[in-house]
Amino acid sequence: MTELARVAVVGAGRMGAAMVSRLVDAGHPVVVYNRTTAKAEQLGERLGVGVAATPREAALNADVVVVSLADDAAVRAAYRGPEGLVAGLAPGTVVADTSTVDPATLQDLDADVSAAGASLLDSPVSGSVASVEAGSLLVMAGGPGGALDRARPVLQTFSQRIVHLGALGTGSTMKLVVNSMVHALNAALAEALVLAEKAGVDRSVAYEVVASSAVAAPYVAYKRASFENPGDAPVAFALDLVAKDLDLARALADRVDAQMPQLVANRLLVQQAVDAGFGEADLSALAVFLRGGRR
Repeated sequence: MTELARVAVVGAGRMGAAMVSRLVDAGHPVVVYNRTTAKAEQLGERLGVGVAATPREAALNADVVVVSLADDAAVRAAYRGPEGLVAGLAPGTVVADTSTVDPATLQDLDADVSAAGASLLDSPVSGSVASVEAGSLLVMAGGPGGALDRARPVLQTFSQRIVHLGALGTGSTMKLVVNSMVHALNAALAEALVLAEKAGVDRSVAYEVVASSAVAAPYVAYKRASFENPGDAPVAFALDLVAKDLDLARALADRVDAQMPQLVANRLLVQQAVDAGFGEADLSALAVFLRGGRR
């Protein structure tokens, strides 16, 4: 029987915590680190996993390090310094970074990881917390194929499909491409639903029609409760992070000279909602903002 990989998870936010749960259920020995120690400790108590005081400590003895952090600054801070995860890496370890960041950030960190004899993958995911819990995420991987083969059994605990896109950075590039489309769909769904309501169509009936139409993407299905009952919606993806994603996509577009006028319009709408107090609200709250609401 093949011994299961020892896994360190750096970042115990919504997605990271759900990944830990899947890994534990699959039998992997897991150690978790989170900047807010209480979150990691709560996870440790609930799931019986080890809790590390630093990223370096988490990475020690790990075969695979899964990183799930909010932004580029958090990623850089977790990797570097005497207590950063790079300091704990052993030769042969694979770091699979699922964070949504600028491709250039991980390309820059690759030298640090390689100097430790380890391998870095950018392996961002498409899906929600519910997708993690169902093991149905899409992983968009960039980096060495051999490293991906070693990390694959770990990534498969919470994913349905893994696509190897090419060199390091291609996974993060594709994540920004996908998220620019998701956020465009979210904005279109919000404004169309509000239009239907203001024109006299019941919200649930309008949503049923949308969910049965040509635009019935998986996103439309799994965000239904959030759009129909916004007061009860948990925060799955905050509008502050939507703004961050769109800024990253815009920066990438500028570097490669790609025209993205819809992204520009969506970013403006998101900023208006954030300025109205919706920054920490779920992205579906764009509909609440468009109804004239404030927080």
